[in-house]
Amino acid sequence: MKINFVTIFPDFFAGPLGLSIPKRAADAGLFEYHATDLRDYTHDRHRSVDDDPYGGGAGMVMMPAPFFEAIDDMKPSGPIVLVSARGRPFRHVDAERLAAEPEVTFLCGHYKDVDQRVADHLATEELSLGDFVVSGGEYAALAMTDAIVRLLPGALGDHEAAATDSFYGGRGLSAPSYTRPSEYRGHSVPDVLLSGDHARIAAWREAQGRELTRRDRPDLTDSEGVARGGSESRGGGDG
Repeated sequence: MKINFVTIFPDFFAGPLGLSIPKRAADAGLFEYHATDLRDYTHDRHRSVDDDPYGGGAGMVMMPAPFFEAIDDMKPSGPIVLVSARGRPFRHVDAERLAAEPEVTFLCGHYKDVDQRVADHLATEELSLGDFVVSGGEYAALAMTDAIVRLLPGALGDHEAAATDSFYGGRGLSAPSYTRPSEYRGHSVPDVLLSGDHARIAAWREAQGRELTRRDRPDLTDSEGVARGGSESRGGGDG
């Protein structure tokens, strides 16, 4: 899989993607990334990528031409994602869908906004990391990339680690996790997890996940207040 970033900060991605699961996936040949510098597609001596907004107002708007020219040059296949606060919220189902693509391109905005013609006539979709604003699209693109890469077959040492995560396969939140010691500062691990009874443990995790979903993420429940899907112990991380 190839992931492209179109950005004014091409060095932004080297550090995070050179660590942990993304590094292991890249070393195994599961994915590669390429960062394209938008300033390479400017035509003035200042290498300007932004200008004042039509109609007035505060802030600067990224011009459409560098984005269009970069994509013309790159000729990427697959989805072209503009990361934007106006986009549809990125969900686990999006990570699953994009992980099945051979190539994904992220357009990273900065400053006040990106010219709307990029969203309307260049990007194939517009995605948001959440109901908040960060300094640039690079942060959102990086988070989405990690969510995608960890789903590639072979990226995790044990696929079960991903398959039991929150949100996987349409489920709600996963159950709480515990490890050694069984008692710490007077706080004990639930007895069921020490029982060795796998059926009871699975039922406990299912019930805990559903209760946490109803309590903390009611938006993930159906019309009758029942948490969607199953919910088992969370895995993943650096494991």
